[in-house]
Amino acid sequence: MIKKSQATEEGSDSELNVDAIIIGAGFAGLLALYKLRQAGLTVLALEASDSIGGVWNWNRYPGARCDVESMQYSYSFSEELQQEWEWSERYATQPEILRYIEHVADRFDLNRHVRLNTRVVSATYKEHENAWKIQTHEGREIRARFCIMATGCLSAARIPEFPGKDRFKGDILHTGHWPKSGYDFTGKNVAVIGTGSSGIQAIPMIARTARSLTVLQRTATYSVPARNRMLDEAEKRAWKDNYAQLRETARYAPSGTLYEFGERTAEETSLQEQAAEFEKRWTKGGPGFLRAFSDISSSPIANKAAGDFIRAKIADIVQDPEKRRLLTPAITLPVGSKRICVDTGYFETFNRSNVDLIDIRDDPIKGIEENGLSTQKRKLDLDCIVFATGFDVIVGSLMKIDIKGIAGRTLKGKWKNGPGTYLGLMVAGFPNLFLVTGPGSPSVLTNMMVSIEQHIEWITACLQTMRQQGKNYIEPEEAAESKWMDDANSLAETMPFLRANSWYMAGPESGSSPRRFMLYSGGVGTYREICDRVAQQNYPGFKICDRHPVLDVAADLS
Repeated sequence: MIKKSQATEEGSDSELNVDAIIIGAGFAGLLALYKLRQAGLTVLALEASDSIGGVWNWNRYPGARCDVESMQYSYSFSEELQQEWEWSERYATQPEILRYIEHVADRFDLNRHVRLNTRVVSATYKEHENAWKIQTHEGREIRARFCIMATGCLSAARIPEFPGKDRFKGDILHTGHWPKSGYDFTGKNVAVIGTGSSGIQAIPMIARTARSLTVLQRTATYSVPARNRMLDEAEKRAWKDNYAQLRETARYAPSGTLYEFGERTAEETSLQEQAAEFEKRWTKGGPGFLRAFSDISSSPIANKAAGDFIRAKIADIVQDPEKRRLLTPAITLPVGSKRICVDTGYFETFNRSNVDLIDIRDDPIKGIEENGLSTQKRKLDLDCIVFATGFDVIVGSLMKIDIKGIAGRTLKGKWKNGPGTYLGLMVAGFPNLFLVTGPGSPSVLTNMMVSIEQHIEWITACLQTMRQQGKNYIEPEEAAESKWMDDANSLAETMPFLRANSWYMAGPESGSSPRRFMLYSGGVGTYREICDRVAQQNYPGFKICDRHPVLDVAADLS
């Protein structure tokens, strides 16, 4: 292991050595900091923002809340933490989640090991040192034996480059980089571009106070009601009294989230019984709607039944025939091929007289002007434009850093035809570099808290084993990496994912085919068992040694 320099982690030396550097201080980064320090490593976390919290620090838009229930969207590593923290709502808001993160950092004394306002511009593997050289935007260099990329799957905001954007005299906002001071829409003419998760949450809130709101939609979205509510004491106590068992069950559940899983298939259920079960799920609210029957993800017939139910609900809710048509997902789009959204009053919002809707497939955006926005058919006078256009998901935050592995090969270059990893944890040619919930792992298909904890626990155990064996170098083999990604893509072919052009897919930079599924869709439990088996068998598929193998060969020759 690298020996810590005389500079402390809070020091001002131009160069600092630690065992492990963590990039990012959201849920993943803070847990990595806690676990690795508990394991006896010297660790430092670097965070580009002026605050910890990751996605829950940046995403402060009105209506922002989690789509996983609060009692499940939290750390499980500390029983005391689980018992003392009080969630107020079924689905926590962004401010409450951020308060929880800050509480965790204070409770476990993590803040003093986080360097804020520090953007990493490059990470370069130095073969002769078997170390990573991290360079920040200030020109500061930090060396670490191991580098943990806790950069987040939803942290690289994507803003389309419409012509004239720089000339707009009004305000331009992005849901993923919302001002901490908030924003007052009262009396303003507003456009929201995008109807994914953030747009669906923000649109009802903006419509309440805006003079006018025009929503520009590319693809109609499946969404189910959240039915959010305050949590009562009995419900919280039921979770807290049984947390150990519930957490263990969640660790092996398909998505890492505990739902009421339907055991029947839709195909073997009568149409009347199907309708009753879907209605029960709709009334209860939440993404558990997709667990009504066991074959919704695998059977086109069952999937269509779920989609037909949601389409019928939209028809009942939306009064205007044209808006109703535009808001109804195509029958050819499978439910679950894109992440299903959870909303509060989204479809009802389009019954308001101050809310309009434009389909940009039929009426594309031409550009942005000084006082508004023009489509092929319309001109909008606007005070504010909100981009709810999402993120460069999974890999976007990694691509913002100039990451160079063995012989100076860049990660961007290696991934030019799509990302590849072994187990979603490491990349061949980039020794001692670990990814958290990256491509090739279950990641955003799951309760992220469960997936984050699984990854950090595996990484920590791996580094402890290496230390016990006197090893300092780990790198996946190319063959293992290729097989893992091929198997993951083959597995996805049995699911609805490949039947839509979603952000789950990745391909060549040119956008040409083939596009491949980025994630492991076999379920959290199966994935955990695979990773555990690899560790128990002394890491097949990985090269583990004292230092870079080329240097070992050179030493032998000398």
